[in-house]
Amino acid sequence: MVAATDINGAPAKAQLKHGALSLLETIGQSIANIAPTLTPALNITVVAGLAGVGSWLSYLIATIGLVFVGACIASLAKRHPEAGSYFVYIGRNFGPMTGALAGWAMILAYLTTAVAVVFGFPIFLSNFLTVFHASLSMPVLVLFTVLFLGLVTYAAYRDIQMSSRVGLVMETLSIGIIILITAVVVGKHGTVVDSTQLNITHLKFGGVMSALTFAVFSFVGFESAATLAKESANPQRNVPIAIIGSAAVAGTFFCILSYCMVMGMGDNAAAIGSSSSPFADMTNKAGLSWAAAVVYFAAMISGFACALACINASSRMLYSMGRYQFLHRSMGLVHGVHKTPHVAVLASAAIVLVLVLALLPEGFLNGFGLTGTIATYGFVVVYLGVCVTAPVDLYRAGKLQAQHMLYGIVGTALMAFVIYGSVVPYPEAPYNWLPPIFVAYMVIGFIWFSILKSKSPQTLRLIAEDMEG
Repeated sequence: MVAATDINGAPAKAQLKHGALSLLETIGQSIANIAPTLTPALNITVVAGLAGVGSWLSYLIATIGLVFVGACIASLAKRHPEAGSYFVYIGRNFGPMTGALAGWAMILAYLTTAVAVVFGFPIFLSNFLTVFHASLSMPVLVLFTVLFLGLVTYAAYRDIQMSSRVGLVMETLSIGIIILITAVVVGKHGTVVDSTQLNITHLKFGGVMSALTFAVFSFVGFESAATLAKESANPQRNVPIAIIGSAAVAGTFFCILSYCMVMGMGDNAAAIGSSSSPFADMTNKAGLSWAAAVVYFAAMISGFACALACINASSRMLYSMGRYQFLHRSMGLVHGVHKTPHVAVLASAAIVLVLVLALLPEGFLNGFGLTGTIATYGFVVVYLGVCVTAPVDLYRAGKLQAQHMLYGIVGTALMAFVIYGSVVPYPEAPYNWLPPIFVAYMVIGFIWFSILKSKSPQTLRLIAEDMEG
């Protein structure tokens, strides 16, 4: 079995803080990584633009599909409670090379999601200040953005229990704010029944299906509790509950919020689809102009929780791959006091900072869209791999049942459709560069791992043996 090592090849003394996270704290990782508040604040724009008054239905279909995906992940998490999660799940069934590529894709997904959220912070900060007729210059906004990332990095470096609690508390607070304001808007409307949205003949099913790709983007990160399996108490129970529960709860939230927002705009989904601040537009229409500041404040809170969850998740993936020596062994080091993979945390933050600074010329909004889109590629490819892997894993263990096959088939079909919908029709510039960039990134990973395999076949053999257990 391959043991964790320090940079000199000696056995590592410090270990991750096993059993430190309660069920609620484990759930906090997934909920914070989803960042539900960001969907009504910004993400819903594309869904409403495509699905119109059927936006709620797009989110409902996505919710059902991702609960099936979550069930596949849960079956694997029960059998393989490891920090590397998807790297280990797929690697133990299809070989370390395939597992390494899954881990490679997830590292990109978590890091670019963090970049997207960091780009979202100055957008929400500017909109918050606009309510008070104030503004900040670009250099000052960039400075605040870097400080924002610094605070996220400190929280991730310091303590995983604190990180998960902060994420859960901040996301709960921001969701509560959104729900309260939505309830006030619905109260002004006078009824929760919207005959236009509930009339099937008014729904454009082509648009509903086309919007699925973007609806799924709202959920990405729901699976990240699996990366904390080593640090969760009773991970065979807590991780599956966190993954399936967060998908179900977030999906319910998205369905209800999208329904209420379209109703609040007078069934004018096109107005939401063309807005850069859809929730604020809804509150303004209801005569609640003061609520815009509250919404943007909630979005900043949610963004912090999401960025923190992304750094936590990416660092655990780097930690596991460093432990198995697919990346530099320093990634597998654990801080002696804080019990966090501190080198991996700092590496994750450094990569995020470099990407943010490199994409600044594109502007905050374009930076958000570009990195959020390429993150989705990484997530859905691994989701697809997990849905294929779960039935195989259970079959090999002699535990495969009919419902497991159903979970795998439905999850695989949905993810395949999302991948197809992300490239057909082929996106326009600058998004047309993203599919080849993702493919090139995966090819680089394949070449790197192939070189490792040729230079260190003994290491790969030991890794394969370790992954069998």
